Amino acid sequence: MKLEAPRGRLLAIGGHEDKGAKCEILKEFVRLAKGKASLVVMTIAAKNAKELGKEYARVFRNFGVKDITVVDISTREDTHTKKSVLAIEKATGVFFTGGDALDVTGLLGGTEIDRLLHKRYEEGMILGGTSAGAAMMSHAIIIDGESDANPRLSDVQIAPGEEFIMGAIIDTHFSQRGRHGRLISAVAQHPHDLGIGIDENTAILLEDHQFRVLGEGAVTVIDVGSAKYTNVPDAKEGESLALYDVKMHILPAGHGFDLEAHQPLMKREAEKQKEERKKSTQKRDHSKKSKSKNQRTK
Repeated sequence: MKLEAPRGRLLAIGGHEDKGAKCEILKEFVRLAKGKASLVVMTIAAKNAKELGKEYARVFRNFGVKDITVVDISTREDTHTKKSVLAIEKATGVFFTGGDALDVTGLLGGTEIDRLLHKRYEEGMILGGTSAGAAMMSHAIIIDGESDANPRLSDVQIAPGEEFIMGAIIDTHFSQRGRHGRLISAVAQHPHDLGIGIDENTAILLEDHQFRVLGEGAVTVIDVGSAKYTNVPDAKEGESLALYDVKMHILPAGHGFDLEAHQPLMKREAEKQKEERKKSTQKRDHSKKSKSKNQRTK
């Protein structure tokens, strides 16, 4: 499936990321927000929004970020507040906390802020999220499903996601909560989508249909599109699924994956792609600065 490439970068974290001494993943988010960062922390998914907002603001300040706005949305009316819109318009990075992914899509979907986030992401802004804040980024989200269970048709409920990542369904806290069965159940019903299971304190950094893995765990990619047999059309409620010739890739830090080609990238290849994208971004930024300078001198 041919996917349209966004210009931005996306950092999806599997939850429980390190916020202490090493803090590798969140430091990378701030680095990608570039220079004098202006960050927005979105607590829309959280029940303890106030506490989480303060926690992430503290972490980002420890990295030297001074311009931080916490945006909490508890009703759809909140998406029209001038303060929130202006903060996102000038942001170099937006970060979604954990909580409930359905709260994000239900309150945000189709609103002015939703459209603005997609616009800013297309323009090159870094978009980050953890746990539910990562799961909501995909084409579809798992809103309910049994952990530590074999794949069954009735064990998973799926809803539309925010569609920052097309052609994929993200699940978080993956190995820690034994979510392999429910992700397989999800992509068995949506075989055109890849299943991406992200461990805790682990993240994928996506750019131009390719991602590389950061952190201490691994990312599991499940590809049902190659299956030669499935009993999904005939399976009864609660019956175990049968799937033949399903592909699964386990990717630790440094390894990567091409979502368009459905192929893993070996560590050295992922690092090479990273350097090429870095040079391309620097060239693009230099071109923008030169264009802006020329316009000022006219």
